[in-house]
This record gives sequence, structure tokens and C-alpha cells, in this order.
Amino acid sequence: MSILAIDAGTTGVTALLVNEAGAITARGYSEFEQHFLKPGWVEHEPEQIWQATLTAVRGALAASPLGEIEAREAIGAIGITNQRETVVFWHRDSLKAARKAIVWQDRRSHEIVEELRSAGHESAVRAKTGLGLDPYFSSTKLTWVRRNEPELWSAVERGEVLIGTVESYLVARLTSGLVHITDASNASRTQLMNIHSGDWDAELLDLFGVPAASLPSIVPNWGNFGQTDPAAFEGISAAICGMAGDQQAALFGQTAFATGDSKCTYGTGAFLLYNTGTRAVESKNGLLTTIAWMTPDGETSYALEGSVFVAGATVQWLRDQLGFIASSAEVEALAGSVADTNGAIFVPALTGLGAPWWDSEVQGTLVGLTRGTSKAHLARAALEAVAMQVYDLADAMGIDVGSPLARLRVDGGMSANDLLMQMQADVLGVAVERSHNPESTGLGAAFMAGLGAGIFGSLAQLQQVWQLDRRFEPQPFERAKVDRWHRAVAHARAWV
Repeated sequence: MSILAIDAGTTGVTALLVNEAGAITARGYSEFEQHFLKPGWVEHEPEQIWQATLTAVRGALAASPLGEIEAREAIGAIGITNQRETVVFWHRDSLKAARKAIVWQDRRSHEIVEELRSAGHESAVRAKTGLGLDPYFSSTKLTWVRRNEPELWSAVERGEVLIGTVESYLVARLTSGLVHITDASNASRTQLMNIHSGDWDAELLDLFGVPAASLPSIVPNWGNFGQTDPAAFEGISAAICGMAGDQQAALFGQTAFATGDSKCTYGTGAFLLYNTGTRAVESKNGLLTTIAWMTPDGETSYALEGSVFVAGATVQWLRDQLGFIASSAEVEALAGSVADTNGAIFVPALTGLGAPWWDSEVQGTLVGLTRGTSKAHLARAALEAVAMQVYDLADAMGIDVGSPLARLRVDGGMSANDLLMQMQADVLGVAVERSHNPESTGLGAAFMAGLGAGIFGSLAQLQQVWQLDRRFEPQPFERAKVDRWHRAVAHARAWV
């Protein structure tokens, strides 16, 4: 028996086949288009996400050493993980998208956020959700649609159009519309759920103007949530047994089950999570309190989270907009060709700054340029900026929990960059442990599905699966670099 894990990310979908030993046996991947209609607006076409899912699954089946037919028949459970906060609207009957999805990176609801903040709602919202007001979360995206697209919203209120995040939409497509659910970790990111009660909150729904009937039911992170329709899903009939938002899934995939465990995933953004156990720690330093996962018996584990909006996207920008490199993998060699940045500092606020700053208006800024600044210096500055942003998160996290990080486990595409990982260890002053398997997000979804299906018997069993690829020990570091980084951030914010 095997597990099919679907990892629906921001730029593409990965499908993994995972065996009963927790090893990945096959992989498929398919990208989908990004839509930038206006500055600060980011959208996805839901149908393209679904088609990318089907393509990725076909690729994994074709790559299986069992052969495509036998691999299909061996699937005993399905796990889903996804980009969070992105909101999707689809017709209840046809399952066709009612509009493009509004992506987590989208900043169009900035004015709504300021309006709610000025009205004094932020502290009450944070107390219930662990999240400050920001366009990042699903809540104000929905308010924006309600105010600006009345015809669509009327269909929502009539129950003809359903609302969900990406995993909810995928479950609807997988089950031909029979199941409308979300898991606790994804629900906690909408800013509509009370993370202490585990339910949609009536006062929050009223504040943001969202009808409860349009939302999915909240379920634990593993269990049996419904059967796929083989006619809709590549002939696959299997139970959906695990779901989680991508960063919580990565924490789970890193087997960071104990209080005090932490991980950082370096993808389009960078996301640092610290397991706080069954206690929801309220951050005083700009971090988020979020649900890590909920067990079938209702026990909830929480995490502190820091979100860097632009990490791997910085390298994509160097590649696609500036033409410095032909592929993202080339950035390490380019940055490594110089010993330092020659004084250049890059603040990559290309979609605003996330934690701990939460400044949606600041824009990307380069400082310290001279005639001697080369593209290699700028490439190195881009990598240093990622490491510095994660440092700021870790520093805030250490203050909130009363002790610095003891170590950091890492995963995601950028974790393959040895130069960046050494930079990260140096500025943090702690060891960085790179997982043998960089697919921790998809693996976390597979682990949850395996627990839900009874393929795995316990968390302890899963901990035996994790393997170390490389440990980066911290080297001597010039602390003045942190001060210069903070001066550059202050300059970027003051410019706006």
C-alpha cells in the first residue's frame, strides 16, 4: 500500500508516492500560471491548479517503479497540503471557478485592513485568531470581494457559490463535490476561526461579512474524510486521510513533534515555525500564533510562526526580471564568486514585508551601490537578505518563548543552496540541519494521511523515518552586518 501526497504550492503542484516505510518512490510536478492584474494583485486560475494536480499525479504514477497501473491500484490513502490563505470561489453544482483565486501574496485589501485597524478591531481579532490584521490573510480578501463584486457575493449568500482555501477546492474536485471541508491548520489561517475553540467564530464572520453557510466544515488533520471519485481523478479510488497547510505540513514532515522543535521552509517565501505544544503562545514581537495540527481526538498543538513573503521569489526575480541567471540553481555559484556584497544590501520587499515588520506598503530597496557593484554582489546580497529576514524571525521568536532556538531544521527548494544554509547558520549562531528529503511539506501530508489510514501507527514510528542530509555549524560572524541590515530596512520603510 502507498500514499499519494498532493502538494499544491504557489507556483506548481507536486505529487509524491510514499511507501509504507515513509520513503518517496515517485514524484511528479506541474507548474501553473501566475496572474498579476495590477500592482500588488496576485491571482491564480483554479482550473489550472486542478489540471496541474492531475498532470503531477500522472507524472508520479508514470515514474513509479511499480508501473503506472499497479501504482494506481496500490494507493491506499491521499494526503493534501497547500498554499495557505489563498481564497477560491467555485460553483456548488458545476465545480467551475466563479472567479480567479486571490493569492496569499495579494495586497489589494490594504485599505480594508487600515479601516478595521483604525476602528480598533485588531486586538480582538488577534486574541481570537493569533493573527494581526494584514492583507495576507483570507478574511479581508473576502471582504474585498463582498464590496467589489456584488453579483458574485449574492451567489455566495444564496449558497450557489462556495468559499474555501486551496485544499477545500481540491477535495471538492477529488470527490466530485460531495465533500466540503477544511482542516484545522488551514482554517486557522483564514482569520475567521477561533483557534482556542476550534470553530468558525460568529463575531469574526460578522466583522468580515462572511456567511457561515458558504464555508467548509473544519476537520482534524488526519482521519477519513471521504473517498475520491475515480471518474474525476485519474481512475483513483482512495480515501482522503490527511490535510494541512504547507508550513504546518513541513513542521510535521520534519517530525518536529516536541515542544521547542522548529523548522524553516525556504520556498517562494520562507516560513519559520516553532512548536509550542498545547499552549497557544501570544506573540509580543510581531509573530503569528497558529494551529500546527489537531488530532482526531481533538487535541490541538500550536506554533509560533514568522513569515518572510519573498525568499525563493527573490531568486526568481533575479532570473526572470533582471536576467542575471538562466536558472535558479545558478544563483549559488554567482553569489559564491565574490567574498562579500561589496557593501550592497537588498531589502526584498517586493510584496511588502511580513513578520516581524508587517508593513504592506514598503517596497523593494537596494542600498550601498557603487560603480564596483556587480551582479554577483547583488546575487549575494539577495541570499543574505533571505538569511537576515529569517534571523529577525528567530530573534523575535526567542524573545517570545524566553530562550533562543537550539537548532533549526530546514527544507524547501532553497535549502539545497549550501551557501545560503551556511549564511543562515552563521547569522543565527546555531546549527542548521538539512533534511535528507527536501520534500518535507509533501512528506508531512503523507505522514498525516498514513496516520489517518492506519499505515503508520504512531508519531514515534514517523520519527524513525527522518534522516539528516547535512549539518551546517555556525562560523564566526560579523554582528555589525545585522545592524546594517536593520538600517537598510528602516531606510526602505521611511522611503515609502
